[in-house]
Amino acid sequence: MDPHTAFCPNWACPARGQVGQGTITVHSWTERRYRCQVCRRTFAATMGTPFYRLQTEAALVLVVLNLLSWGCPIQAVVQTFAVDERTVAAWLQRAGQHCQQVHAHLIQQAQVDLQHVQADERWVKLVGQRAWLAMAVAVPSRLWLGGVLSRQRDHHLITAVLQQVRSCARSWAILICIDGLAAYVTACLRLFRHPVFTGRRGRPRRVVEPGLLIGQVVKRYAQRHVVGVSQRVVRGTAQAISAVLEATGTGAGIHTSYIERLNATFRSHLAPLVRRGRAIAHTLAALEAGLWLVGCCYNWCWSHGSLRLRAPAGGGRKWLERTPAMAAGLTDHPWMLRDLLHYRVPPPAWVAPKRGGSLPKQPQALSRRVLA
Repeated sequence: MDPHTAFCPNWACPARGQVGQGTITVHSWTERRYRCQVCRRTFAATMGTPFYRLQTEAALVLVVLNLLSWGCPIQAVVQTFAVDERTVAAWLQRAGQHCQQVHAHLIQQAQVDLQHVQADERWVKLVGQRAWLAMAVAVPSRLWLGGVLSRQRDHHLITAVLQQVRSCARSWAILICIDGLAAYVTACLRLFRHPVFTGRRGRPRRVVEPGLLIGQVVKRYAQRHVVGVSQRVVRGTAQAISAVLEATGTGAGIHTSYIERLNATFRSHLAPLVRRGRAIAHTLAALEAGLWLVGCCYNWCWSHGSLRLRAPAGGGRKWLERTPAMAAGLTDHPWMLRDLLHYRVPPPAWVAPKRGGSLPKQPQALSRRVLA
């Protein structure tokens, strides 16, 4: 326990979310609890993590979640560790919600230099139904930008995944490579716009980002087989798109091969995404939890072979392995799954309420019910 890295989670405390201010002390080493010297309240060291109020050893939960992130079906985990299937599902749900919060706090803060983005959608088989999964990746760093699940393959699905791309981008002057679905073009031109203020009354006019480039890959099918592929410049010029591709070293023409490889990676690491298998998810919530767990492990924990750098001479190593988060400049070392699941997302900074006003509402916490 390190009180210098902890912060007060109390929403009514003026020192909430502040780290290294000397306001946190150890209340009990046995019970692993801290105390805030400002509001005088105590809180568990696991508060804000998937291990909060769990009745199972954290080591077992870590092993189970690690196996799930590497494609092990829940049924195999149940038979191996003699735990209830509902308990494993509850652990996965907690981990998925936590990883989604970490992703939003560390990546979706408009601080990533994307340069080149590829997006694609794939159908996913569930028990008795079918859903669609849309994802996006920053090609130069191989950083997974997020994913969205939906019952329908419509503009709501495409808009949601492009909103995640926009929330990550430091600059909207990027190249977006997509497939032939027309909803991508409509959503891009609608989301990547800046308001132009003229001083007149009324709603300001919105203009599309001048540096936004859109390339489209159109595939023609015959009897469920690709018989032809054509590239199309939707926005910008072919010379501008080629310049971005050359500067980032991500190919010589418009393509979506990187997001296709990422789809294959997720299919190999998430058992319900396998085309023909018996570990199919029953609900979208369970599939979404596994999606965020695998996505955050891919970004922060797993080294990518194409991102490695040649090590300095005399160091005893030939290569320096890097994760997508390291390539994007978000961290300087690979994380362990333990680091990811123990990362506590700080609450927003405290703001004094107005006279006669009320405190902001605290977001709904994780369910206290734990099936063990």
